[in-house]
Amino acid sequence: MTFDFDKEIELLAKTPIDWSLIDGKTFLITGATGLVGTYFIKMLLARNALFGAHIGINAIGRDKAKFLERFGKNTDRNLVFIKHDMQNPLFCSKIDYIIHAASNTHPRAYATEPIATEMTNIFGTYHLLNMCAKNKHSRFLFVSSGDVYGDNRTIGKPFLTETDWGYVDCNTLRAGYIEGKRASEALCNAFKEEKGVDFVIARLCRTFGSTMRLSSSLAVSQFILNAVNGEDIILKSKGNQIFSYLYVFDCVSALLHIITSGESGGAYNVADNNAAISLSELAGLCAKIGNTTVRFDVPDNLEKKGASTFQDVRLDCTKLKSLGWEPAFSLEEGLERTIFYLKQQQGQ
Repeated sequence: MTFDFDKEIELLAKTPIDWSLIDGKTFLITGATGLVGTYFIKMLLARNALFGAHIGINAIGRDKAKFLERFGKNTDRNLVFIKHDMQNPLFCSKIDYIIHAASNTHPRAYATEPIATEMTNIFGTYHLLNMCAKNKHSRFLFVSSGDVYGDNRTIGKPFLTETDWGYVDCNTLRAGYIEGKRASEALCNAFKEEKGVDFVIARLCRTFGSTMRLSSSLAVSQFILNAVNGEDIILKSKGNQIFSYLYVFDCVSALLHIITSGESGGAYNVADNNAAISLSELAGLCAKIGNTTVRFDVPDNLEKKGASTFQDVRLDCTKLKSLGWEPAFSLEEGLERTIFYLKQQQGQ
């Protein structure tokens, strides 16, 4: 196959939304060097380059070296890096959109940095909502997770809608990530009620793509990296767990629809109903694309501590589709594009 990352980003920068709500506006984006943050920023930069949109971008991160690795060759003066840990207060004036995408999002980090995992969500959300309250015209997008629902144990309803709830054991190390997201969603509602903050919530399913960190310990990331390197896909369970997955292009497209058209105070599942499969099926897809095989292994202690015990978390995207969103790529197409791109980057 052929794959041009810049062409893909340009396609996203032309997605059919009301761009008058984006062009000329100023964004503040935390988690700027993460999977979703990086892709979102590159899309905004492409918008500036293609259309002279003059979108201001304040990229928040803890590590300038990572920022330069992601954006070092960029010459857009609208992009500014701000080194900051979101556990501490922050204020910037004249911000139109605040996107809080900073969070540890993989199992090893949940085990090695459990406090930061929880508090970057809670403290970060609190500080950003305070900023939003002072920028009266601004809109706050909280990047949450489908994990807030817990494990779906209902009978006869495979997909979770925005008003459903499953089971979570909150007395676990892994629960820090989940409860941090849940508490942050509650903070959004508190600030809307008391200070009139305009917010929307995006509950992301398991997302992957070309901007993923090679150090990620998420199962889908590990499967992709094994496929890229022509190694066996390592499955560290029976693989019966069923989750929703989404390519980062479609995730960022969903965020654009939510931030421009989402109802104030609304939460939206970011997923594709046609891309919910078991872990073993996902491993098989990656093995097929990478021309390798699947084998079983035992997780190490860190992986056990940070691993999800959920067996079924499939998110219903009906509400998101009501905003006009449709996925551009199937699950297999997204995996193919990701694996091919990473192989290109390694000179394979």
